[in-house]
Amino acid sequence: MLLTNVVHPRHGLTHLRIDGAAIKELGSELRGAPAEASVDAHGALILPAFVDAHTHLDKSLIGLPWHPHAAGPSVADRIHNERAVLRELEVDSAVQSERLARHMLARGTTHIRTHVDIVPEIGLRHFHGVMAAREQLRDLMHIQVVAFPQLGVTRAPGTLTLLEEALANGAEVVGGLDPISIDHDANSQLDAIFALADKYDAEVDIHLHDRGEMGATTVELIAERTHALGLAGRVVVSHAFCLGDVDAARQAALLDQLAKNDIAIMTHGPSGGVQSPPVRALHERGVRVFSGSDGVRDAWGPLNTGDMLERAFTVAYINGFRDDAGLELSLRMATYAGAQVLGLEHYGIEPGDLADFVLVDARNEAEAVVLHPPRRAVYRQGKLVAGEDFNQRA
Repeated sequence: MLLTNVVHPRHGLTHLRIDGAAIKELGSELRGAPAEASVDAHGALILPAFVDAHTHLDKSLIGLPWHPHAAGPSVADRIHNERAVLRELEVDSAVQSERLARHMLARGTTHIRTHVDIVPEIGLRHFHGVMAAREQLRDLMHIQVVAFPQLGVTRAPGTLTLLEEALANGAEVVGGLDPISIDHDANSQLDAIFALADKYDAEVDIHLHDRGEMGATTVELIAERTHALGLAGRVVVSHAFCLGDVDAARQAALLDQLAKNDIAIMTHGPSGGVQSPPVRALHERGVRVFSGSDGVRDAWGPLNTGDMLERAFTVAYINGFRDDAGLELSLRMATYAGAQVLGLEHYGIEPGDLADFVLVDARNEAEAVVLHPPRRAVYRQGKLVAGEDFNQRA
């Protein structure tokens, strides 16, 4: 297929040839071969398909009747409220996972890392639901699974066994949650998680909401274990609000530890006006920083939409990015940076890359973030799978 008159962020107005699942060549001189399909992009901007590298497919309420938000302000309040809501609504994790994933696909996301609740109350029910959705959608998107102990590890007997069972049955990543404030024993939780990662050759992705020095201490403990087990490049700290709380000297020391051990940071651009974590400082120190939707229309809150281009706007807004470099960084967090964390190969929009891309009406990457316009077209391995053009054909 020849895609003509597309604006490439690095090559300007050009044509693009797709051969099978991959981009074969770029160039304004390309001409259609006999019997070759041709699509005119009419000057649309091409972007790599988005990577939602932190979400919770299994417990979204999207598509269900509106459920008013009722949780208190603390993490513990929200966990308690969520358990009650999921029981009340009898949420089917397979149905909701597929529903949210398709919603994300329509907005240009073809790669997802989802955290899946692993708690004794439900066993592996959510895990099996997500795995069923992953199989159902395998031709449309790539879904990576994190076994996530939503109630903690040591304070919820049986959780460690369930985490191990999930890793043995297809989860690629082992998660964690606020080792100090949730389990009240950071060493025990982290030792257990990193032991599983070592045993199953899994990656690690730890939710860290704890603020200030409590969170900073946890970052140091994670860095120690990352170094000891040789897991550089395979560990993520999600949220890491504490990095925006501590003083400048403490922050600099923590960022140096993160960079030295190649520990990546995920932020969804939290509300509240505080740059937690500080994205530009992380980037300038050489720390990999990426983004995700977090929960979408779930019991933790109703505001996240599952649109990663809109998420890039949110990250830019919270961090005060007004220049093109900042806007482009926020987009990179929703594309290349997330792809690197997920270990994606042949990701991008250059010859040799898989033809996973999005077309939008914008003149450049910065404008795409500011406008976050509707997706004209979403391609997965060379096939049109979503967007306005797809809807018109359907």
